[in-house]
Amino acid sequence: MRSKSLGDFVKTAGSALSEGPIAIVLVEDDVEVATTLRHHEKAGFATILALMPARFDLPQDIAAAVHRIDYDTSADGAVETAVNSIIAAAPGQWIYYCFNAEYLFFPFCETRSVSEMLTFHAEERREAMLSYVVDLYADDLSLFPDAVSLERAHLDRSGYYALARTDAQDNDRPKDRQLDFYGGLRWRFEEHVPYTRRKIDRISLFRAKPGLMLRSDHTLSDEEYNTYACPWHHNLTTAICSFRTAKALKSNPGSAQAITTFKWHNSEAFEWHSRQLLDLGLMEPGQWF
Repeated sequence: MRSKSLGDFVKTAGSALSEGPIAIVLVEDDVEVATTLRHHEKAGFATILALMPARFDLPQDIAAAVHRIDYDTSADGAVETAVNSIIAAAPGQWIYYCFNAEYLFFPFCETRSVSEMLTFHAEERREAMLSYVVDLYADDLSLFPDAVSLERAHLDRSGYYALARTDAQDNDRPKDRQLDFYGGLRWRFEEHVPYTRRKIDRISLFRAKPGLMLRSDHTLSDEEYNTYACPWHHNLTTAICSFRTAKALKSNPGSAQAITTFKWHNSEAFEWHSRQLLDLGLMEPGQWF
């Protein structure tokens, strides 16, 4: 279940992409790779693709459960290239993508599968779902210098906001049912984060179709896919609980020495449960009960 390149996998995938939903996990380093893959296997993804550098190892049990693809995730445009290749190869399938040390949560995920959620979402005539990337971080950077600890993970319980998303080609008019969302570590430490990377919204779950393309800002080429809800009522949203920003801030020489802690008065321990995220307003159940 290992391919030497993305091109080789797509050519020989055959039935591998016939079962959905499909999860694409892009592995950037060797932090919490196995836990990420196991989490999404437990969530109910029928097919999991692990795109990762050839030098990284995988435990035997998880290696047998995923399709491993040797891939340079540090290359320019690596994310869009990978996701768009799978979109083209799996029309009609629901696709999800994330990075290692990121964990998908959705309403009632402790008792329901991602397939059940997507079936309901499709019945509401929705082809994509908005996710908020919720930053996780260790509470003590002296003990966990890379900012990653599953047992001591914390998140921000407030400090999130949204701004209208404008259309540069239409006199900067606000786009219908589209917003740019901000908060978490990218907001609190914005001096260390480029402006174009401060958003925390991501269209991470969507149904593939011919011609659909993922763009570099985590939006898709079909504008309806980028909306947070349908015109008549609120829809489901999900949360991707992620150590990715914390890792980056503590590994980047320009910010590592300037940051001694990520904790502040609005930090709270992460409970690894969807109820906490629902209570904090970090995802929306819509009409799904």
